[in-house]
Amino acid sequence: MTINEIANRLVELCRKGDFETAQKELYAEDTISIEPYETPNFAKETKGLPAILEKGKKFEGLVETMHKLEVSEPLIGTSAFACTMLMDMTMKDQQRWDMTELCAYVVKDGKIVSEQFFV
Repeated sequence: MTINEIANRLVELCRKGDFETAQKELYAEDTISIEPYETPNFAKETKGLPAILEKGKKFEGLVETMHKLEVSEPLIGTSAFACTMLMDMTMKDQQRWDMTELCAYVVKDGKIVSEQFFV
């Protein structure tokens, strides 16, 4: 896949909330995921597709209601792309989050090899 195809497919799946399919389809096995900061629930850095999939399941388990999910069109470079993701959700602990992240992805050999999130 080209970087344009990867970026557009990722945005399409994320807009549906289908993050696991996006990861299984588009990520390399040795992908790295970098969060803006470490939390009690998540490490700052997660390495490898299996660990990233597990992190996604853990996150989904913390969300009670997703009120809104918006993903921008991707901005595409030669080997990287970025988009914004707005999530308005109520967590199971009843805390409501309304945040927008900048999501940056690096692509190599037709797969996403890293993702990094900025708030």
